[in-house]
Amino acid sequence: MPGGENRLMKKQLLSAVMLCTLGLAGCGDEAPPAPTPVDPNQKVTNQLEGKTLVMQGENIPSHTNGYSENVNLEGFTQCYNKVVMTVASGNFTVTSTLGTLRDAPGRGDVGTCDNAAAGVELAPLITTSYRIENAREDLSCFDVTFNYPAGFTQEGRGSLSADGRTLKLELFVSQQAIGHRCADGEVGSRTVTFLGEPFTGNAVQTYIAQ
Repeated sequence: MPGGENRLMKKQLLSAVMLCTLGLAGCGDEAPPAPTPVDPNQKVTNQLEGKTLVMQGENIPSHTNGYSENVNLEGFTQCYNKVVMTVASGNFTVTSTLGTLRDAPGRGDVGTCDNAAAGVELAPLITTSYRIENAREDLSCFDVTFNYPAGFTQEGRGSLSADGRTLKLELFVSQQAIGHRCADGEVGSRTVTFLGEPFTGNAVQTYIAQ
């Protein structure tokens, strides 16, 4: 009957309007708004927030901060057994356990770093601020600067794996190196001049999320 068809058309129209109002069906030609892109520098921070990252064993470089692990530098000796980095509330906390430097009793002596033999655990270092800059979209390289109390600063470049579980940091004490940023080359590439000399060691610290 004509009256029945009219009522059916009205019900169908009403249903379409309700679906449109509730956002359950497309209405017109308007496309949904595109999501706001996340700045790559912020993506690095987002990926690391809340993680505990550990460097130990073969992931400890021979020249952390540019200095050989086999040289007795007294309070700045770079022989490590384990380093734990936690990221929370915008701060990086670094807790280091020294390894055992053998056959190097005095300052400047060259011995052998035993990474497997744990020594003294140092007091944690907590950043006062940090900067992530010039990050690539895939986070394969970004510039990083860590500021700690008493004016101690590390700077260099880093990379983060696609799954966010592996962080690599090539760091040097501020003003001791050049050629250590992403504009100069990839993490670990031979672009660094350290204390005025071409750097040939390995300063890439590798951290694995636990």
